[in-house]
Amino acid sequence: MSTTVAATDTPIAPDMVGPSGRAHRIVLGNEKGGTGKSTTAVHIALALAAEGRRVAVADLDYRQRSTARYLENRAAWAKRHGHELSQPAVTVIDSEDAAAIERWMAETVADVLLIDTPGRDSLVGRAALAQADTLITPINDSFMDLDLIGQVDPDSYTVTRPSFYAELVWKARQRRAQTDGVAVDWVVLRNRLSPLEARNRRRVGDAMAELSRRVGFRIVPGLSERVIYRELFPRGLTLMDAGHLPDTQLSHVAARAELREMMLALNIAPAVKAGRT
Repeated sequence: MSTTVAATDTPIAPDMVGPSGRAHRIVLGNEKGGTGKSTTAVHIALALAAEGRRVAVADLDYRQRSTARYLENRAAWAKRHGHELSQPAVTVIDSEDAAAIERWMAETVADVLLIDTPGRDSLVGRAALAQADTLITPINDSFMDLDLIGQVDPDSYTVTRPSFYAELVWKARQRRAQTDGVAVDWVVLRNRLSPLEARNRRRVGDAMAELSRRVGFRIVPGLSERVIYRELFPRGLTLMDAGHLPDTQLSHVAARAELREMMLALNIAPAVKAGRT
């Protein structure tokens, strides 16, 4: 079962339903909550839409629905104030059945399919992971969050072994390479970086770099800890909506530069242009 919400709160038009073999599939996966996954998902979706890509979003966390709520808030605020804002269609997959996300991917026409998975282990989340072209794992810059993908020695702060989620991703990437020859691009996004605690940041960074060499992911700076991100959610706005932000501050300028750097590092647009599947 699924629910689709577009900019006008209407279902996707019939001509937008069909095979989606050429869509680039971006999956945001992290079995820990509170890492800024939904905020990151919405910013990536709208940044790609601003580049002229047709983007469709699936929210697999039908309990929290944070990504869907973000985009619903955007549509409602734009309608209330008479603004025209870009708005990708968002579908909430209200099912734990792995076939549900596979049907959505098969029936949706888009350049990019962006899938936000639940912050817990689930069959539907694993099914999405198995179909990813780009897997993005946002983590907070702490050893507690790093524990999701690698265990660290308490004395030396060196990585002792990959954790369960890293092993899950490794197996999914192996299967994907064997079945259709696709090399999944796994990106670990360092979200909520703080200018303080420089020693902790360095230790986390060193451990993450060591783990990346062992299990094969790229490290990309994500979105810093900023008040503006919490303020944007009720209106569904993003940093790209500069003309609609409540006020202009130097911190907003820095945040937009940060977002541009993140998108460049993710390097998704060239893969979309090439029609990578």
